[in-house]
Amino acid sequence: MAKTKNLHKRFKMHVKKGDTVQVISGRDKGKVGEVLQAIPKSSQVIVKGVNIRTKHVKPQQEGESGQIATFEAPVHSSNVMLYSEKEKVASRICYTFTDDGRKVRMLKKTGEIID
Repeated sequence: MAKTKNLHKRFKMHVKKGDTVQVISGRDKGKVGEVLQAIPKSSQVIVKGVNIRTKHVKPQQEGESGQIATFEAPVHSSNVMLYSEKEKVASRICYTFTDDGRKVRMLKKTGEIID
């Protein structure tokens, strides 16, 4: 019997739902959008307006016409970077602690705290 590969031991990503990110590689390189959904199991994210796909939908009932639906397909989380709206720059993140002891994400380039 063939062994299945372990995808990841932990499912931790640097981006969360609601973050503003910039695509750094691929066909949509340079586009900025909001993370609509994070899929930690496959380490992918769905970004608004990025990686648009079309799907031909068959008619469900008699006499109804078919449709062409567009939707955002997932991209790998390594292909996006967090984006600062104030500074208009993409940056890596680091984890730091606030004065009251909370662990928060911070942009390395700007020092802006995200959480």
